[in-house]
Amino acid sequence: MTPYSSLVVDDDGNIIISLSKGHKDGLTLICLQLQLTETKIPEDITPKRAEDEEHGLRITCGSSVLQIAAKPPTMNYQKVMDSDEGVKEWTGNIRRWGFCFVDGCPATSIGTQSLIERIAFIRTTHYGGFWRFTSDLSTKDSAYTQLALGAHNDNTYFTDPAGLQTFHLLSHINGGGGASLLVDGFRAANVLREESPEAFRTLCHTKIRGHSSGNEGIAIMPDRAFPVITVESDADWRRSEVTQIRWNNDDRAAMTGLDSRAIADFYAAARKWVEILRRPHSEYWVQLQPGTALTFDNWRVLHGRSAFTGEREMCGAYTNMDDFISRWKTLHFSKEDILNAV
Repeated sequence: MTPYSSLVVDDDGNIIISLSKGHKDGLTLICLQLQLTETKIPEDITPKRAEDEEHGLRITCGSSVLQIAAKPPTMNYQKVMDSDEGVKEWTGNIRRWGFCFVDGCPATSIGTQSLIERIAFIRTTHYGGFWRFTSDLSTKDSAYTQLALGAHNDNTYFTDPAGLQTFHLLSHINGGGGASLLVDGFRAANVLREESPEAFRTLCHTKIRGHSSGNEGIAIMPDRAFPVITVESDADWRRSEVTQIRWNNDDRAAMTGLDSRAIADFYAAARKWVEILRRPHSEYWVQLQPGTALTFDNWRVLHGRSAFTGEREMCGAYTNMDDFISRWKTLHFSKEDILNAV
């Protein structure tokens, strides 16, 4: 720690600190005051998601999915493209509900990419940046087939999974099927905690690895394992808020380093977890159409699809969670409120 040689306050209210060797640093009195006094922080500026007592997929009542299906959160493409007020409403919907549709989107790569970039830059992975794909297995991944996909989160093999994912069906000819599935993982986790606390504890405390190694030259696996359910406080797992879901059984690696009892407990908990995910009250099915893009929170909402026939072309991209939260914060809160929460 370098000692200071002098400390003065200038005419503008800045504290100027002179260090050794001629170096100087400074901060404002307002900034110092914010750090030394208790300030009222807007509750929803923190990473927690706001609860809604009557609507939404997070509610544990049986009619939640029916409520969403009747009037899903939806934005107009032009409103999002033309104003930050539109982006504010869009990001607010994603933050509140876990997903949002955007109607009127041009059924083109350019139109869809421009929409995604209204939130932040596109995240590049081993799948590329902005992707456009069909069921041709050009990438060795089950998403590039016509098979049904159960509810899952993407990127469970990354240390930092993508925060948002956007899909846009560009065309589907000579066939049918391919309905999209959304499941609110936070709601499902809270149901699990209510019905089977020990299973919930197991999925919070047992750490497993994911992997992506089906493509030539790709062998992705994080250097440490993560739980299926992340809560804000491991010590207070019975009441602590769920902050992230990592579930993708197809990408799960071998369970090494665990004794037979821990493995048996994990499989029992996973069986209960999957049973909750597959309940009719958990599943929201929707048939995507060209012109309607779907963006969802990949840390919260699991997604899947039914099998399909014919030729189907999709496009979309990932967005980092930190960049999404930054965009959401700066549109919903004043700079003073954001700094107070630092």
